[in-house]
Amino acid sequence: MTTTTALGCQYRPQHHYTADRNWLNDPNGLLYANGTYHLFYQHNPSGTVWGNMSWGHATSPDLLHWDEQPVAIACDEQEAIFSGSAVLDRDNTSGFGTPDNPPLVAIYTSAYSLASPLAGRQAQSLAYSTDGGTTWTKYVGNPVADRGSADFRDPKVFWYDGAAGSYWVMVAVEAVDREVVLYKSADLKAWEYLSTFGPANATGGVWECPDLFDLPVDGDAGNTQWVLVVNLNPGGIAGGSGGQYFLGTFDGVAFTSETTVTEGLQEDDSRMPEYGWLDWGRDYYAAVSFSNAPDGRRRMIGWMNNWQYGAGTPTSGWRSAMSLVRDVSLATRGNRVVLVQAAVDPFDGGAPVYSDAGTTLEPGTHWLPAEASGDVLRIDAEIEPREARTVGLLLRAGGAEQTVLSYEPGTGVLSLDRTASGNTGFHETFASVESVAVPLEDGRLRLRIFLDRCSVEVFAQDGLATITDQVFPEEASTSLAVFAEGGPATLVSLDVVR
Repeated sequence: MTTTTALGCQYRPQHHYTADRNWLNDPNGLLYANGTYHLFYQHNPSGTVWGNMSWGHATSPDLLHWDEQPVAIACDEQEAIFSGSAVLDRDNTSGFGTPDNPPLVAIYTSAYSLASPLAGRQAQSLAYSTDGGTTWTKYVGNPVADRGSADFRDPKVFWYDGAAGSYWVMVAVEAVDREVVLYKSADLKAWEYLSTFGPANATGGVWECPDLFDLPVDGDAGNTQWVLVVNLNPGGIAGGSGGQYFLGTFDGVAFTSETTVTEGLQEDDSRMPEYGWLDWGRDYYAAVSFSNAPDGRRRMIGWMNNWQYGAGTPTSGWRSAMSLVRDVSLATRGNRVVLVQAAVDPFDGGAPVYSDAGTTLEPGTHWLPAEASGDVLRIDAEIEPREARTVGLLLRAGGAEQTVLSYEPGTGVLSLDRTASGNTGFHETFASVESVAVPLEDGRLRLRIFLDRCSVEVFAQDGLATITDQVFPEEASTSLAVFAEGGPATLVSLDVVR
């Protein structure tokens, strides 16, 4: 479980990381080293709204149980510490460590203040640790990459080893220009420009927090594709913040997209559903992957909030959580390659507290017994809509409150409706309905749903599509129901795990 205190316990999640106190946003410096996962993040050590940007720090042995550590890299009068990444410099290319004790190196954006000679610029800087991430020292030669730009930020660095050579690659953004810019380095200190990608596909907001990695398709190591992740705000598919991805090739110099639908800055958003989206909800942003994850896995985590209303969410003493960590892979679905996601499961191995199978759902709402209720649950459901016009589940229900997950087989659309989910009045854009097209497979819809006090994360058809939304219901709103409208359906299976 995440660190918790008595502060704001009504909404503080059990299985999602939150800072003990104060504000957090983008995950940064995601790294696995010496048996420990490191989660750094944008953090205000002094308040519950954005400001004083520093790198907070938490560690975990398993991505489920997190221990908050002291602030890792603090802002000062010269610079705020914006988003970035971290690597284990195994060969000590930087010279910050020794061959026997290779350093951890953080690559972050220096957002220079008025007190700095570089006031108004954003440039990339280094900090290093030789004690496993406990203490960090800023490099005296900072910044190491400076374009003289006010919007050059969010470096993601990885080691490339291919036909073009072996070197570090930095993937960053010129945010306002909606461009991903790539650089290379032998030592993390001196960087040489490689190429630029974009604008393309979703360009309704600034581009931020990029990532670039390759994955096997359908588990075939001989058939890989590169994935370029670009987060943007606003302009997400559900409104406000969101994350998109492109599939293609990377030759060590340039990324070439094979899934670009539109190029350049677009004013017409009619093609938005055709783009690759990391998540179709409102609350999954700045998602990036862990460096050096064991067993060759690609694991991602995102900020579970939205810049439209993030500063107003009704928590006390703390604000914002991270999503569950997700294993991501590439799979062929419907004759095309797509990114699929599976949550690192905090309920793994738990026995269901309630199960049902093979039940005919006559039209109406079917409330589950008390043992199936709760505010922290995993719900696995498989439904065959048959003649029903709409099928689905009522989540976190009580009184007039309910969050509705529904599916219409006629349109093939899965929707999450939080308009009556509880406290929605803190911002005019919060009450919303999120939707995604999800085809039935063998006439059935498979759902895995994680509830955790203030959030709903939905994984449909084994991670083909996900919807992540915050909700803020009363503590007593814990009931669960299944429903069918317009005709009977079959509840093929249902398991509720607490």
